[in-house]
Amino acid sequence: MSDKFLPEISKEQLLEVQNKGDLHAYYDLLCNPLHEELYRRQDFVFLEDLTEAQQLFISYDYVQNQVLQGGFIQLFQNGYVGLLPNMPGWLITIGQEAMSKVIDDALKEFVLNHEVLSKETTVEEFALMYDKLPQFGDLDDRFKALHEQTLKGMLEFATNHIEEFAVIK
Repeated sequence: MSDKFLPEISKEQLLEVQNKGDLHAYYDLLCNPLHEELYRRQDFVFLEDLTEAQQLFISYDYVQNQVLQGGFIQLFQNGYVGLLPNMPGWLITIGQEAMSKVIDDALKEFVLNHEVLSKETTVEEFALMYDKLPQFGDLDDRFKALHEQTLKGMLEFATNHIEEFAVIK
């Protein structure tokens, strides 16, 4: 794994955030260095320099930010579908089968509605998609219902496999 991007995190900082029990602070501790490096490089090819666990975290972070704000339709319209194909397998690996199914179902719906979801739209056309594609409302609700449980599972995995996320100093 020496050829992978592994940020340094102090042992004290890691223990502090783990002991606090704040899922979001712990999640941010692991995700923020990835976002900072991605921003520095300005190229999604950077994902190839990450472990699969890191790829799951940064991909999930983009997905949650899109889906919790505007649903899967927003995610697809903003061009982030490429983050999804590996996610179901990664989620199964860490024991999050239910969220894996949601992501897989969203991908299936994307394929079935590719033409509509991939075209550029005006703000008005985008807003109408929610009425034209009501199945995404169900997927959005399922995602939201499983979100906290998924974060807990991801962080439990990270705690047990911290070497896949960072070098602890």
